[in-house]
Amino acid sequence: MNKTELIEAIAERAEVSKATVGKVLEAYTATIMSTLGKEEDVTLVGFGTFYVGERAARTGRNPRTGKAIKIAAAKTPRFRAGKALKEAVQ
Repeated sequence: MNKTELIEAIAERAEVSKATVGKVLEAYTATIMSTLGKEEDVTLVGFGTFYVGERAARTGRNPRTGKAIKIAAAKTPRFRAGKALKEAVQ
């Protein structure tokens, strides 16, 4: 499902316009991104938690040359599924 299909599905289920759903979805994603940018978690009970994870520095290999390269530490967005979401998938 892509973004357009998601908007259509939500609009149908909630019985509101696609334009309204589009605005809400944009606000939702912008809020999650700005909150993660402040390194704070976003928890949606039953659905899951968005959080910032840390990836340690490590040594990798250039696939062309086989030469060792240093890969810097990085912060990455992560998601931990909640109980209800896990049960819906099983």
